[in-house]
Amino acid sequence: MHSITLNVQDSIYDHIMFLLKNLNTKELEIVEDKVVGDDWSHLELEIDKGINSGISDKTHEEIMLDIKRKYA
Repeated sequence: MHSITLNVQDSIYDHIMFLLKNLNTKELEIVEDKVVGDDWSHLELEIDKGINSGISDKTHEEIMLDIKRKYA
């Protein structure tokens, strides 16, 4: 099995999904990973991934405070 990643702009997303859904095969699984630009919950999930991997010594709360101080 192969896996590919496509970064698709909103303007062509519907066309790409139409094409993929109409390939008429059971050998294709569409796994969607939609990222919303201003969604804090997505950012928090990514922070948790980093903390769980041991990349940072900071706590989740410390990282969020740093981000909010810098960007919010």
